Amino acid sequence: MIVSLMHLLVHLRILNLIVFCPDNMSLCLLFLLWLVSIPLLAHSQPNPRGYLLNCGAGPTSESVTVGNLKYTTDEGFILVGNTSTIKQEDLVPILATLRYFPNKSARKYCYSIPVIKGGKYLVRTTYYYGNFDGGKEPPVFDQIVEGTKWSVVNTTEDYANGLSSYYEIVVHAKSKTFSVCLARNNMTGSDSSPFISALELEYLDDSVYNTTDFSKYALSTVVRSSFGTSEDDKFNRLWQPQMDQNPIVRCKANVTPSDFWNVPPAKAFHNSITTSRGKQLHVKWPSWPLPSAAYYIALYFQDNRNPSPFSWRVFNVSINGKNFYSNVNVTTRGLTVYAPKWPLSGQTEIVMTPGQGVPVGPVISAGEILQVLPLGGMTLPRDVMAMNELRRNFDNPPPDWSGDPCLPEGNSWTGVTCDGGKFFRVITLNLTGAGISGSLAPNIANLTALHHIWLGGNKLLGNIPEMGSLKELQSLHLEKNQLEGSIPESLGRLPKIREIFLQDNKLEGDVPETLQNTKINIQLKNEVDSEPESPVNM
Repeated sequence: MIVSLMHLLVHLRILNLIVFCPDNMSLCLLFLLWLVSIPLLAHSQPNPRGYLLNCGAGPTSESVTVGNLKYTTDEGFILVGNTSTIKQEDLVPILATLRYFPNKSARKYCYSIPVIKGGKYLVRTTYYYGNFDGGKEPPVFDQIVEGTKWSVVNTTEDYANGLSSYYEIVVHAKSKTFSVCLARNNMTGSDSSPFISALELEYLDDSVYNTTDFSKYALSTVVRSSFGTSEDDKFNRLWQPQMDQNPIVRCKANVTPSDFWNVPPAKAFHNSITTSRGKQLHVKWPSWPLPSAAYYIALYFQDNRNPSPFSWRVFNVSINGKNFYSNVNVTTRGLTVYAPKWPLSGQTEIVMTPGQGVPVGPVISAGEILQVLPLGGMTLPRDVMAMNELRRNFDNPPPDWSGDPCLPEGNSWTGVTCDGGKFFRVITLNLTGAGISGSLAPNIANLTALHHIWLGGNKLLGNIPEMGSLKELQSLHLEKNQLEGSIPESLGRLPKIREIFLQDNKLEGDVPETLQNTKINIQLKNEVDSEPESPVNM
């Protein structure tokens, strides 16, 4: 069980009732797969608020329906990977196909999804192995969101129990393109391939989790529970029914979700747990131990009685012996209390202590715990834009040239080296002999932190772009391509340039005066050319 994430388990057979009793959760429930596999609402362009992607469905596949919601193929959102169909009867449609990534040389495999820049999104990834590769157990690998390493995906235990796995995170979009990536790690077997069954995004209202600074943090769901069913969540967040030894009461009044910043579903309040007058209410939730970290915690309460001037109760709330909130005054209209960063470690126990003389015991309806996940830095947006333009001008860029070019560290684009600071910057571009065709985008001049450009031994066409802004450039290798035109005069004015290799191209004209009689190591002569290096007419 990945305890730092929401790890929801879903039985594979449609319309089969199951009893959900994980060993490390003190909850059991009956539910239909159709009810728990609640996806996100998809919206059309140009207002990209949400997506439901059925991974591996293929380019000609029609949308598939789960309940009354439609998933569309992931074609067009990713350019790499192979597809596979799970040969198992009666699978939920989104679990019947998957996309997998056998290319071992790629540092990551990324979906690129159009979104609203600065928007807050709930992301859910779904995995069902289905023995697609004939292996003994599912592969283990990383998942990455917006350049931050989110978690390790390990579905082994779930798959052994006939279950699929879900992970969920809330993160803001850095730009108009949102990236969700998978990557190999040191636990990924040599014969294994990362895979994914479904990918879902839902745009969240500004009020939801609004005390978190999403420019610095993401919220990775650990557990979201109610004491009833909650299939009407506006954002299709999954709420796990929670049961323990405490008595359950039915609430007799309805709440208005929009009265709450986090917009919890009304049905999350339909049932609550309580205790007798004068007694403390103890709830161990979640039932598994948590790693030491900071967590966002939101608790929801409602007095279960009929609305009246007497339908209220006051109590104190503590978590692991530390006061969380004093004198909580709960009425039939409902109430929420929260902490944006609360330290938790190990087993979590919530204790509600009634106020003096209160005629009824404490009550709780629902709760959320999300781990506060620091973001892994940010690549300078100008560098990201320039690298994407460079990629678009290449006919056959490396397969991992998608998502953030620098982040996370260790998963930069092939041939790209970056240096950190307030922003990460691209400092080396090395695709020597990579078989790259196409042209060099003029935007390469925006990569002003570049120290080295090594693109020799490829099939690049067109002119050498102006690079006078690359004041940090020390070496430029463009030899053995099919470049044409003249040599930019500005190359000789670069203050740190020490090496320029341009031989074996189709360049024309004289060597600029700025490159004559200098200490720069210049190679201009074609291998078959016996003429002097300067002037050149290549």
